[in-house]
Amino acid sequence: MSSSVNPRHGISFGDALRVWARVALLSFGGPAGQIAVMHRILVDEKRWIGETRFLQALNYCMLLPGPEAQQLATYLGWLLHKTRGGVAAGALFVLPGAVAIMALSVIYAEFGRVGFVAAMFFGLKAAVLAVVLQAVTRLGKRSLRNQALRAVAAAAFVGIFFFHLPFPLIVLGAGLIGWIGDRAGLPAFQAGGGHGASKGKFLDDADSALGAETPDHARPTLAWSLKSAVICLLLWLGPVAALLVTLGPDNRFAQIALFFSKMAVVTFGGAYAVLGYVAQAAVDTYGWLRPGEMLDGLGMAETTPGPLIMVVQFVGFMAGYRQPGSLPPLLAGTLAGLLTTWVTFVPCFLWIFLGAPFIEVLRGNKGLAAALSAITAAVVGVILNLALWFALHTLFGRLEPLRWGPLRLDVPQLDSVDWAALALTAGAMLAIFRFKAGVIPTLAGSAAAGILIRLAIG
Repeated sequence: MSSSVNPRHGISFGDALRVWARVALLSFGGPAGQIAVMHRILVDEKRWIGETRFLQALNYCMLLPGPEAQQLATYLGWLLHKTRGGVAAGALFVLPGAVAIMALSVIYAEFGRVGFVAAMFFGLKAAVLAVVLQAVTRLGKRSLRNQALRAVAAAAFVGIFFFHLPFPLIVLGAGLIGWIGDRAGLPAFQAGGGHGASKGKFLDDADSALGAETPDHARPTLAWSLKSAVICLLLWLGPVAALLVTLGPDNRFAQIALFFSKMAVVTFGGAYAVLGYVAQAAVDTYGWLRPGEMLDGLGMAETTPGPLIMVVQFVGFMAGYRQPGSLPPLLAGTLAGLLTTWVTFVPCFLWIFLGAPFIEVLRGNKGLAAALSAITAAVVGVILNLALWFALHTLFGRLEPLRWGPLRLDVPQLDSVDWAALALTAGAMLAIFRFKAGVIPTLAGSAAAGILIRLAIG
């Protein structure tokens, strides 16, 4: 047997690379669609991973800050082919989107104010709301199996939308509720997970190529944990420290490195949940973007494969492009975009390589499974919050802040409604929910409609 074939399960590293490249190129439609692609290929088609193990890995990734689909790919790649498998799966998942977003960022920066390009992004921005709502309904159907989990999702939505509670507090609170519910013997929290289960025959872990037993390399050791932590931390924070020391904290590149490193730690729920936090800082605190440009960036991320959190590369690119210092603007933007991507995704490998071995040991622990299921329910509420954030900022030109004690709410002004955006959004929602159109055809149609509308109204 070739040395590239793992004798435990008989899957060659070359075959795995081809599968991970295929997953990356098909990973459109946000985390819900990306997770569905991985499940279909790895569980239903290849039968490499069992259903229960897939869901356990996913629930752990939902607990982490950062893009859950990319972290899930890293986790499963690591299970199959050790460290090199995790690095290959995670990196390949990011690569197509990184290349595509960089190209679109250049076009946007150079030609974004040209009528044709601006009209295209106007159409994309209006359709994003329908795509986010689709993600809410997909994830909700899979994870909100009973009234208790629906209540957790509702509480998370109220907490973040009306009171702006921090993401980590919501995630930790949901996990605590799930754990206490299991300890109390409540059936609602003792039920199994519910992400993307196969509609066909359930694949038991023992019948998968990986099997039900924990691989030897997936058992935690002190040496492995220390080595993983040191290498990942040096790769992640080394460039950040170098920029702060050599250029100073007020330099644009140092600000980008520090801000997105902080984002990688404190933001949960993937790109949908991160967007509001990043948009506020990028527009109000640093002035990297103009109002509404974050939605343009998300429209790019929706039309390209890979994690939606890749929208942050667009933010970093625009920050470098607009304040290039002594560098040519395109070069400064490219370097800033690559820096943003680096400090955003390197921590994802740290969370997996450091934490996944302990999750494997705890497989089957009912309390942990209950906590992770409650966290997944809370993420549904966080995504619903973003859907409304999109609606307010896409369909209305003016919002008035309402503050009453801890209540914080931006109230839309009805006389500022954008009727063209409303029509495009309604059309996108009709296409997705009524006619079951795919994400890419819907976004392409909305972009074309945006161009036609702009041409019609001059």
